Amino acid sequence: MTRIVRNAKFLIGQVVKHRMYPFRGVIYDVDPTFSNSDEWWESIPADVRPRKDQPFYHLLAENAETSYVAYVSEQNLLEDDSGVPVNHPDVPRYFSGLEGCCYKLKGDIAH
Repeated sequence: MTRIVRNAKFLIGQVVKHRMYPFRGVIYDVDPTFSNSDEWWESIPADVRPRKDQPFYHLLAENAETSYVAYVSEQNLLEDDSGVPVNHPDVPRYFSGLEGCCYKLKGDIAH
């Protein structure tokens, strides 16, 4: 079986928001295709379950109540061009500062 891998639409450091749910975050890693457990994927209601054959993004996410880590499909993300910083406590671990709508990756981070 041949897998088609698309280029990611969003970049590490980019601030994004969820298409349907009220949260936003900064991307700190990208998987070219789904790379989480089948149990996680099946826990998503079938009517909103994303396709597995697209990039998935690891976000330092926040909503009105808390901050957390999220794993989101490309089809469910939109660019957040508000210029408002993401207030997740791990942002300084990965990034040195916000420049426009993107955070600058620290030079000493190795993946």
